Amino acid sequence: MSQNSQQKDNPFPVQLLQWGICACAFLPYALVALLIRFVIFRVFFFSAQTKIDGFSITPATFYLFQYEYALPIIPYKLAAYAGTIGEFALSILLLVGLATRFAAFGLIVMTLTIQYVYPDAWWSVHVWWLLVLLVLVSKGGGTLSLDYLLKDMFGSPSKS
Repeated sequence: MSQNSQQKDNPFPVQLLQWGICACAFLPYALVALLIRFVIFRVFFFSAQTKIDGFSITPATFYLFQYEYALPIIPYKLAAYAGTIGEFALSILLLVGLATRFAAFGLIVMTLTIQYVYPDAWWSVHVWWLLVLLVLVSKGGGTLSLDYLLKDMFGSPSKS
């Protein structure tokens, strides 16, 4: 029995699922990475926007870092600056795909820190951020990134 006749014998839902699996095989990682980078950018960039007013960190942000986000090992002012600048800068690096693995790793550290502050949000939000960021750490920003463009422009060092 040929593969085509086996597929015709399958019920329609199974055929539809098989077609979907085959179609996904043609989905380029570059597009997936671009979409992942955009989604994570939105999460962290818009969070950073709530913490600033122009070029200044708001008093409310310092209050939150002192009382709600309080970390036992970092002074709250340092944490407020580092967290806000990190959310802002690392999310922009991800969006354009520059130092993608570094930016994704930095946001993983930030996600784990947020998880420490809000432990009940693990299964609803943080685990998904972590997994998506791990894809970027593992695979990089894809061919639709500045990383790829710069690598292509400057090449890698000769191994001779």
